[in-house]
Amino acid sequence: MSFVAERALAVAAVSKAAAVTEFVRTGDLLKTLTKDDKSPVTVADFAAQAIVNMEIHRVFPGDRIVGEEDADSLREDTEEARVLRAKIVAAVKSVDAAATEQDVLRAIDNGADEGGSSGRFWALDPIDGTKGFLRNDQYAVALGLIQDGRPVLGCLGCPNLPLDLKQPEGARGVGFVAVTGQGCEQFQFAAQDTFAASKTTGCTDPTLACFVESVESGHTAHDISSIVASTLGIVAPGVKMDSQCKYAVLARGDADIYLRLPRPGKRYEEKIWDHAAGVVVMQEAGGKVTDIHGKDLDFSLGRTLKDNTGVAGSSSPELHDKVIAALKSAYAAQEAS
Repeated sequence: MSFVAERALAVAAVSKAAAVTEFVRTGDLLKTLTKDDKSPVTVADFAAQAIVNMEIHRVFPGDRIVGEEDADSLREDTEEARVLRAKIVAAVKSVDAAATEQDVLRAIDNGADEGGSSGRFWALDPIDGTKGFLRNDQYAVALGLIQDGRPVLGCLGCPNLPLDLKQPEGARGVGFVAVTGQGCEQFQFAAQDTFAASKTTGCTDPTLACFVESVESGHTAHDISSIVASTLGIVAPGVKMDSQCKYAVLARGDADIYLRLPRPGKRYEEKIWDHAAGVVVMQEAGGKVTDIHGKDLDFSLGRTLKDNTGVAGSSSPELHDKVIAALKSAYAAQEAS
């Protein structure tokens, strides 16, 4: 399938959601709750999920959606919930004036699907990198389409990412869209009808490679990353960045290796919405993504990547083989110590 309509929808929905998140980030609507996992949830998180879900069901009313948020806390009969609902609806109305409170709550709840191995569904992270969002740093709106357990389309909106990473004070706001077998393209939110091919560096020599990894130490084992870098002979300074923007900067050649590493003896199941869009974007740009053992990520098992351990991405298959070998050595050394 060419997924022409799906691609157009993804670009439009992610761009709209990015406009909402920036409306909140740069305005006075910001309101923070706390999830059970202690990560912040914002007005923008709920509003972006509502916008994307509404856009999907306007074009494909029968499509399933696996989203990160639900509206249970928003329906509570408390003053805090009422104030929060009003702010979320106001944020949604900044791009969809006709939306009602019920439209918004219903749309948020439309992301409750459990995923699986058959049929098609969308995987949405309305704000990937909420801590980055809250400190006015990097975050992404991430939307992936999964067909029979395999990601086939990915769209990343990076509202605060510079057009040129070497000019951090320059223009910001870029998106990336990719369909399996069709390559990856980058676009600016200010010109959504203008697309440019996006490619990884294609680096095969690890001594010339550059790392990008999470800002939060709780998201990856930085000490093991350091061992991998030493093993591979990497000397270039790394880039620390929140969210699936890491996939984006690899996809356009700003870095070469992305690692999300569990600590030895610790078990964490990655959520499918944290990787579905980024995997398609990066692989269609020429890179490769697996878990830390070199196993393909399995999106067919529900809402998590329960059969995978960590995530590793590289700018070329050749480089990736060397990264996986270095990871094996680093974890063996850790376990032996």
